[in-house]
Amino acid sequence: MNKTNRQGLIVYFQHMKNIRQIKKHGHLIYASKKMKYALLYVNQEDVEFKMEKLERLPFVSRVVPSYKPEVRTDYENSKPDKAKQYDYKMGI
Repeated sequence: MNKTNRQGLIVYFQHMKNIRQIKKHGHLIYASKKMKYALLYVNQEDVEFKMEKLERLPFVSRVVPSYKPEVRTDYENSKPDKAKQYDYKMGI
């Protein structure tokens, strides 16, 4: 089974009733009523195409891509601190 690379898109909209149209463009994870945004996951190769399609919708204010795939997650100096390593025994 091949793992497809996915990327998040944050879609800011005007009315909550438009979630149904936004849901058609990807996998809807979360929608905030108060702040009027939705978190949507799409395939990484389709990000630019989906952003253009979503920005053309009249009720969408803006679309922002998630930068998580571009952030480095391998750290060079990730040695655990020896003082913090045994702190969990303090309560015993």
